Amino acid sequence: MRHGTFTTDHAGQPVVAVAIRELIRRMHAANPLWSAPRLHGELLKLGLNVSQSTVAKYLGRRDGPSSQTWRTFLANHVAQLASVDFFTVLTARFRVLFIFVVLSHDRCRIVHLNVTAHPTPAWTAQQLREAWPWDTAPRFVIRDRDGIYGPELHNVTQAMDVEGVRTAPRSPW
Repeated sequence: MRHGTFTTDHAGQPVVAVAIRELIRRMHAANPLWSAPRLHGELLKLGLNVSQSTVAKYLGRRDGPSSQTWRTFLANHVAQLASVDFFTVLTARFRVLFIFVVLSHDRCRIVHLNVTAHPTPAWTAQQLREAWPWDTAPRFVIRDRDGIYGPELHNVTQAMDVEGVRTAPRSPW
């Protein structure tokens, strides 16, 4: 039995028409970076009401080896990762102190810690110099998009041959 873009098999289950299946495969071949959600949206624009899971079903498998998972990537590169960030502490006299922390991911340890009442970009850059003397710096330093880092931090990380990785805007952690 046929109902628009679907037909039913002998058990009455809906099956996508051959033309729609081929259209999905052709669109994916022409746009290999498009995933099922994007293809689903394009099909909806064409007036074809096919679910996203159905589109994913007919995309087929990728050619070539699959890429490693994010967890595997982190496990492979954990020795080359460090993070820097500020947090604040309120003193007994209600003064705000800024604490700068440098964490090494390979052993989950604090590499450097310093406290100031008035952080500046120059002070922050100096903390990185003190955290990794000579050539002991990691390959990547993860930081947020706070303005306190400034261009000085970029210059210091470049001189140390460290790539600064900024977190996504408005990311919660």
